[in-house]
Parts: sequence; structure tokens; C-alpha cells
Amino acid sequence: MSNETLQASREWWSQRWLDLLDSYRFKKRLERARNYSRQGNVLSIKFKAAKVLARVQGSEAEPYKVSLSLDAFSEEEWGYVVETMSQKAIFAAKLLAGEMPQNIEEVFISNGLSLFPFTLTDVHSKCSCPDKAVPCKHIGAVYYQLGDRFSEDPFVLFQLRGRTKEQIISDLRQLRSTKNVETIQEISAIQPEVSENQYPVKIDDFWQYNQPLESSLVVISPAVSETVLDVLGTIPLAKDEENTTNLPASDLVMKYLKAVYQDVSQKAFLAAMNVGQ
Repeated sequence: MSNETLQASREWWSQRWLDLLDSYRFKKRLERARNYSRQGNVLSIKFKAAKVLARVQGSEAEPYKVSLSLDAFSEEEWGYVVETMSQKAIFAAKLLAGEMPQNIEEVFISNGLSLFPFTLTDVHSKCSCPDKAVPCKHIGAVYYQLGDRFSEDPFVLFQLRGRTKEQIISDLRQLRSTKNVETIQEISAIQPEVSENQYPVKIDDFWQYNQPLESSLVVISPAVSETVLDVLGTIPLAKDEENTTNLPASDLVMKYLKAVYQDVSQKAFLAAMNVGQ
């Protein structure tokens, strides 16, 4: 697969991260790092708070230890960011759907911050290998692997800045819920008192609710593990003689249907969250 094809298949935020490394002037070193990433030399990647810790197999028998981190935002800075995010339901909706909003950077810029690092010097990295260059090919391999992680889960990038997915979503819901309570209190304060019998309960209408639901109070998420396609199992189809891939025809059909299923699930999720309304 060519570099152009790979770039076209990546999510924009993942490609933005990799563009920074690709600007590094030592292209041969980058090519070795890319090969390490593709060939499985990155044995493990895990987070310790906002720091990435990885093990990369090099030329020695013992894997090298790599650490990578960005400058984490302070509690106060994250408070401002989440407050800005809470003003638009589209941010929570898209992030919960596994998609990075196109204008997410505006949220950070408006608070004097940058989600993405500007230069490679903003990425703090170390490797136990004898190579003194930074980034070495082992660090570069981890950097490329993180680009793939970002495509799978955009919240990984936020974690490098000091906030987990659970923390961000919890803060967003709490802020939006607080605003709803304050709005209700303001309305109640200006409404005249009414008698208990002014609005009698009508049993026929008791279980009906004709007003739009507040998105921050509703948890709607597309299927992320087992789908109806997994339950049905492999579709029994005859082998397609014109199939130029190594996959059986049934696997190709399942792959296509899963892509359609995920696309429909995401669109239904966004519609349910009243995005764009």
C-alpha cells in the first residue's frame, strides 16, 4: 500500500499527528521507524497517566524501553476547555461516536492552548537504545503506532494532554446537566404560584412526552462489539472466481456489511443527539 493510499485511509486527526513526524529531515531514519511499526517491532504500548510507555524490539535480544509524552494541561485549563465544549452538543455527540470534530482546535485555541504539538521538540521522548538521536527509529515506530491508535479512538490524543475519555464525558454531562437545572430554576422563579388543581393529571397522557430530550441527559451509543452480523455468522456464498483478493467471498460480503452497519449506526446516533438542529 502506497503512502498516498495510507494517508487517504487515515482520519484527519491521525494524519495531522503523523505529518509532524514526517516533517523530520532524516528521511532514512523515518523509513526504518515506519518499517519497525509495520513489522510488529513495537511489542507493547500502555499509558501511565498521560505518559506513553512502550517496548520496541531492536537489534539486541532485550527490547528497548521508550517513553513519550506531551505537556499536560492543568486542571484549570481543562476546566476552560470542557466549559467551551459544553456550549455545543455537537462536540460530545461526535466524540462519543468515535469521531474528532473538524473544528475541535478552535476550542483549545480560544483558551490559549493547542491540542496538537507544534514541533517535534514539543514531544518529550526517551529511548534506552544507544542511539543519541531524538527521535530514534524506536521512538519513531511508537509515534507511528500512536497515529493508528488515534484513528481508532480520538480520546487517546486527549489523554496525552492529561484527560481520559471518562473524565471528559463525565465533565461534559455534569456541566450540561447543571445548566439545565439552572434554567429550570430561573423559569420557576419568574412563574407565578399555581394551585395543585390547576393542572390535573390526565391518565391517558401520563406516559407521553412530546418535548425534545436534552442530549446531555441521554446516553445513546452505537454497537461497538457484537452486532447482528456477528450473531448471524458467516454468510454461505459460493466462491467468486473474479475475486482478486485472498479473502473468501463470504468474508468480503461481511466486511462490506459491517462497514455499512457502522456507518448507519453513527448517523443514527448523531440524529438521536439532535446534531445540527
